[in-house]
Amino acid sequence: MRDPLLDVRAIDAFYGDFQALFGVSLRVEAGQVIAVIGANGAGKSTLLKSIAGMMHPHQGEILLDGTSIAHAAAFATVKRGIALVPEGRRLFPSLTVEENLLIGAQSQRPGPWSLARIYNLFPVLAERRHLPATSLSGGQQQMAAIGRALMSNPRLLLCDEISLGLAPIIVRDIYAQLPSIAGEGLSLIIVEQDIVQALKAASHVYCLQEGRVALQGASDTLTRERISAAYFGV
Repeated sequence: MRDPLLDVRAIDAFYGDFQALFGVSLRVEAGQVIAVIGANGAGKSTLLKSIAGMMHPHQGEILLDGTSIAHAAAFATVKRGIALVPEGRRLFPSLTVEENLLIGAQSQRPGPWSLARIYNLFPVLAERRHLPATSLSGGQQQMAAIGRALMSNPRLLLCDEISLGLAPIIVRDIYAQLPSIAGEGLSLIIVEQDIVQALKAASHVYCLQEGRVALQGASDTLTRERISAAYFGV
């Protein structure tokens, strides 16, 4: 049986003495879109940081193509083909839009994503490419953050709360581009608080509650009521 692209096996994660994840497991197949949902403090961002190499699990294992990356440095994880779109976007304010995008290409991984492809995906970034990143609206900054991650030509794209703080119409526009991104053969893990968006975007959903997987399954087998119950721990 072929290994999944990503196999997270029963990881625990801590911030000092505080335990944020308790035996969390997750699998992602090549080309699959996964949603991880839960309330604030459920451990969603901690899970993504652990996968991206920004923190390391206390125990458990993280495998990419069957090889451990649980204790790999973040830059090495990027070179292996994992890119994170962080919560809050975190663009470099002193750089232009285009300079922010070019930073994503520093790993020099081969692949289909280039400035031209990013500008085709998000035309507004082409219009504003020579302007400071701070001149962009919140939605445009999110597009730039996604574009920067794609410029590393990842195999797995991690999206942390990409709809947070954005108007519904902007969220809709960003989510409308996800099929085009996945169509390039990428796998995605989308961290989301919005149950409806998660069910629309993903083929499989994991619900975290207080650092544990409270529910998981194929999107078409889960009802909003079951997810809501797991989401709120009732």
